Amino acid sequence: MSKLSFEEWLQSRLTAHGFACGAIDGHIGPKTLHALRGFQTARGLALSGKADDATVKALRESSSRVSFDEKGFIPDRDKDAPDNGRRSIWPRQKDVLSYYGTVGTSQTRVEVPWDMRLAWDTDVRARTITLHTKVADSAERVLHKVRGLYSDRELKALGLDLFGGSLNVRRMRGGSRYSMHSWGIAIDFDPIRNRLSWKRPRARLSLDDAIGFWRAWEAEGWVSLGRERNFDWMHVQAARL
Repeated sequence: MSKLSFEEWLQSRLTAHGFACGAIDGHIGPKTLHALRGFQTARGLALSGKADDATVKALRESSSRVSFDEKGFIPDRDKDAPDNGRRSIWPRQKDVLSYYGTVGTSQTRVEVPWDMRLAWDTDVRARTITLHTKVADSAERVLHKVRGLYSDRELKALGLDLFGGSLNVRRMRGGSRYSMHSWGIAIDFDPIRNRLSWKRPRARLSLDDAIGFWRAWEAEGWVSLGRERNFDWMHVQAARL
């Protein structure tokens, strides 16, 4: 495998930290610059829009690392939960490799039927999300069902207009296993108001007006980590725990 150029490394590290910039092709275009500024803002760095020394140092840090405060509030990400016995078309997390194949492969785009923007740069519209081909039809059905449940005002109030990411080949935050995002089988919404360790009722999507949203996903077998384990309320995945 050839060595990554600095530009490709930059794109891969931004993506690993949750600031996707499209294809890892070494072309520093608008998507990469938006992701770079989003990363700098999230880390409290100077908003230079450049890969300066402080930014590169922060990008070199593990993308799976969680803060000391978060460690006491989230479950062990490397430990399998007991099988709850529920029937589902989706595999358990421990079996996703055999079901979905190699991380980052077999991807397609799904159009979002409402106005969605990048959570880290709300000036940028997210017209489509990248998902695994095996979950795309299911996700599309859910999104259209949600569109019918909520008005534009309600979607915005819930934060469903703020896209936090789908395909993102990286390790789980707080664990060593690959994240479900690595297969494009997970979607995040409004990460600012639904932080990893935030529980009910602090997390916005833990409130009662979001129940219809979660039930739409659950009807298709998707799993909310918030509803199942009361953390990471931004996240829904096509894999059982």
